Amino acid sequence: MDFSSKLLENAVNEVSQLPGIGKRTALRLVLHMLKRPEEQTLTLAQSLTELRSQIKFCSNCHNISDVAICEICANPNRDASIVCVVEDIRDVMAIENTSQFRGHYHVLGGKISPMDGVGPGELNISSLVEKVKGGKISELIFALSSTMEGDTTNFYIFKQIEEDEVTISTIARGISVGDELEYADEVTLGRSILNRIPFESSLKSS
Repeated sequence: MDFSSKLLENAVNEVSQLPGIGKRTALRLVLHMLKRPEEQTLTLAQSLTELRSQIKFCSNCHNISDVAICEICANPNRDASIVCVVEDIRDVMAIENTSQFRGHYHVLGGKISPMDGVGPGELNISSLVEKVKGGKISELIFALSSTMEGDTTNFYIFKQIEEDEVTISTIARGISVGDELEYADEVTLGRSILNRIPFESSLKSS
């Protein structure tokens, strides 16, 4: 792709690094921003700069937050003894949209995937195990996508805490194998949370 401007080329190259954005789409987006009033483009740039420099991760659940403790963990009306284990912030948002879960979350930051070089040490697993062993959690709900990586991650965590006095369950298989939670419709996902099953039962049926 030939560019008449090095500035344009640099902008396109940066935008095209975003997931799902190719060079042609990046060019269209950059040209669109050039057509917008300068203040709007500067506002977008400022928002991204502030996001990168000021964003925090909740010290309790690792959710993205503006403050040290996220709104969910700080809410006294939530049940801190029930913790839903998810891969990332998108899954928190998907489950929250169902309005069917009133506990806390624990964001792992990914799934165990040896092929991608992601092991347990790269994820927020140790802090989850510490929570369980601290005796403040009555139920742990696995809500990772039902892929090989998700199942591997669930089983790894299960083996770390199976001797502890905590109920371990998993969302019902209303979500198709291989599906990501963020793409599930709210009704299906909500029912999967409400109709969760004991994790050991899911092992026997798999």
